[in-house]
Amino acid sequence: MTPTDTARVLVQALPYIQRFADKVVVVKLGGAALDAELDRALAQDVLLLRSVGVHCILVHGGGPQINALMDRLGMTPEFKSGLRVTDEETLEVVRMVLVGKINRDLVATVNREAVEEPVAVGVSGEDAGLLVATPLDPELGFVGEVAKVRADVLDRLLREGLTPVVSTIGSDDMGQAYNINADDAARAIAAAMGAEKIVYLTAAPGLLEDVDDPSSLVRRITSAQLRTTVGRAGVEGGMIPKLQACADAVDQGVGSAHIIDGRVPHALLIEMLTDEGIGTMVTREPVR
Repeated sequence: MTPTDTARVLVQALPYIQRFADKVVVVKLGGAALDAELDRALAQDVLLLRSVGVHCILVHGGGPQINALMDRLGMTPEFKSGLRVTDEETLEVVRMVLVGKINRDLVATVNREAVEEPVAVGVSGEDAGLLVATPLDPELGFVGEVAKVRADVLDRLLREGLTPVVSTIGSDDMGQAYNINADDAARAIAAAMGAEKIVYLTAAPGLLEDVDDPSSLVRRITSAQLRTTVGRAGVEGGMIPKLQACADAVDQGVGSAHIIDGRVPHALLIEMLTDEGIGTMVTREPVR
């Protein structure tokens, strides 16, 4: 890239930098998109955005990693409507993977990329009652939904110049832990924080009209249109909670929701700071 090309890129990014300065962006990283090099690129994206005044909150899942550990332990994962059935033994595995492994690795990756001083801090939804949970469905066991987000906990961290990395284990008023779907936890956090954007990094290009045709990417869609898509044939499994969370997020006041391909290096910057973008953007009203 020539100096002139670099200047053009920076000029194109400037309006977006000005628009998103001092705004909160929630980034949900799916377990299927976790990869050492991609995590490093994401860390660089988050740190660059932080340097221009954008406050990022990372929220992560870890489904494939949980499945892998369960397999090693001779346990068989069970899902209903894209959600993991979580008995007491499964809950222990989920906590070990999300809080003890993935969260620590992501925090370390961001801090290694920080130029001056470490900025990432790991937070479990159990910490300081960040994510207050209630049971979602008796058939799912210890699977919870977010009843309340203590936004002040995250707000204090952001004011200190820190970047929260949230693992989605919540707890009820009695201290019972619950496995919370990371897509919905990210949605709840974004709504509570009044976020400008929520971005889902996935192992897919975005929402596709035809799941077998990557060129059928839906670039813009409203929350109302998206809700009719959830029950469409071909939309199933882990994509269902993402689509529902995107629709709910924008209906609850988040500026826009995005489903993008986390396997593309620097996908976050491409989506946020370029005219073209990279995935599917969900808004409450049609984009003009």
